[in-house]
Amino acid sequence: MSARRCPRCQSLFQPPARFCARDGTPLADVEAPVSTPISLDPPPSDAPPVLVLNQVIDDRYRVTRRLGEGGMSYVYQGRDQVANTDVAIKVLTPRLAGDPGSVERLKREALLAERFDHPNVCRILHVGETADGILYLIMPYLRGESLNDAETRRGPYPVDEAVMLLVQVCHGLQHAHDLGVIHRDLKPENIMLVPDDAVPGGIRAVVMDFGLGKAIQPDPALVRLTQTGIILGTPEFMSPEQVRGEKIDARSDIFGLGIVAFELFTGQLPFAGRNSQESMMARLRGRPRAARAVRPDLPGRVEAVLARAMALNPDQRYQSMQAFADELDAAEEKGFLRRLFGR
Repeated sequence: MSARRCPRCQSLFQPPARFCARDGTPLADVEAPVSTPISLDPPPSDAPPVLVLNQVIDDRYRVTRRLGEGGMSYVYQGRDQVANTDVAIKVLTPRLAGDPGSVERLKREALLAERFDHPNVCRILHVGETADGILYLIMPYLRGESLNDAETRRGPYPVDEAVMLLVQVCHGLQHAHDLGVIHRDLKPENIMLVPDDAVPGGIRAVVMDFGLGKAIQPDPALVRLTQTGIILGTPEFMSPEQVRGEKIDARSDIFGLGIVAFELFTGQLPFAGRNSQESMMARLRGRPRAARAVRPDLPGRVEAVLARAMALNPDQRYQSMQAFADELDAAEEKGFLRRLFGR
């Protein structure tokens, strides 16, 4: 049976899912299963150019297959013929390739991610442009699945496994914050789970897609966007200050990760709403649901950590990702950090 896609947010789900877990929209069937590589046939002659099978970029990166697509970009698997390693190649979708704003966001992602050097954050290896004008990013090829796909397949995670993943995400985001970068679009689709025997539990969490990321210092271009009423991000995972279009800082990412954590533990979102707009309004007018009301066996200390991470007032949240990680670990009996670092 084929996979299903949400027409609104473009998230993919496996049967028997019938409705989008993000916004409740009925899902539509996708012609090809997710596990089947998408065709790399050239587009119609009147469409913008995209990469094709066996195309070699910059005399170095050979395209081997298309892995999938998101709302803004296609991602291909490729081969670095110099380093003899597999890579991922990210390009804008034809619909956005001619949009200056989308091009600038992709360039910004490259500039931000080239600075990263942490096992829990995906960095950019190279950015360039093909002879026919396609802007592309080269990233390490990660063999694994997104947290969204894992949640869809498995449902709510055991507490110890969830904490192990969340602590790693906290560490990766703390690295980004230390470099002055806020992600702004945390969600399960932007977290990859990669098999890694060197990590307790055997799975390494990697934060992806800083395409909406911004430097913590004021960005005049983003200020202008906010002033015109444009809000960037995924509605279900936005902080209240992001929904209101206010100035944000690292604590906005803490709120977003709190929502990701709530869903990881419970399989549901913490703010009720029949659609993304109602969910956004609930963030401004109410409080998140208590996690134990959805999952009674969740330890009370874990519920308290989630509640603080999702406090509507940024001053009442954890003030750093490291503090969030420490409290998560202390709330879980097996202690991922204590096992990893001997604390």
